[in-house]
Amino acid sequence: MLKKYYSGGNEAGTDEAGRGCLAGPVTAAAVILPEKFQNNILNDSKQLSEHKRNLLRPIIEENATHFGVCHIFEKEIDKINILNASILAMHRSLDKLENKPTLILVDGNRFKPYYNVPYKCIVKGDSKYMSIAAASVLAKTYRDEYMLKLHEEFPMYNWVKNKGYPTKEHREAIRKYGLTKYHRKSFKQLPEQLTLEI
Repeated sequence: MLKKYYSGGNEAGTDEAGRGCLAGPVTAAAVILPEKFQNNILNDSKQLSEHKRNLLRPIIEENATHFGVCHIFEKEIDKINILNASILAMHRSLDKLENKPTLILVDGNRFKPYYNVPYKCIVKGDSKYMSIAAASVLAKTYRDEYMLKLHEEFPMYNWVKNKGYPTKEHREAIRKYGLTKYHRKSFKQLPEQLTLEI
């Protein structure tokens, strides 16, 4: 059973999706849920089917007190590295909240101060707190939706299925077709990679 609050009040949960991908953005969301919010399906997005995530997204958006979602794209990831990009995505999603939270609950163990708002890093927080789980669902569904659009432009990588993650199929396509403008050039795209024609 997910907990509603860490300490009570106007808490925002934040999480990211796509950190380990070879292509596409890293996407983060921040969510403040009302005290009355209840949902028996809500959980860490990785524990949910795509169908359940897509069912939950409008429920979260309609019931959240506030929410924000942000993509950080490949060029910025390559410039500042994936950890900094993930944290920046969380910060920018927090920027979109109309109400400043009293506490930020962060999934994972790394974060940087967000103005003067106190924060708490929680390992596997998306399976412990409702606001982080809600943020994980929004981050995942928004990112997946974006990758479907990229798939239309480059169908040979099958991003509709792998969403840019380093599957065997995705890497075989990179070996055959090379890199696109959406691939993260700072990432090791192929296991045997020394240099890769771009």
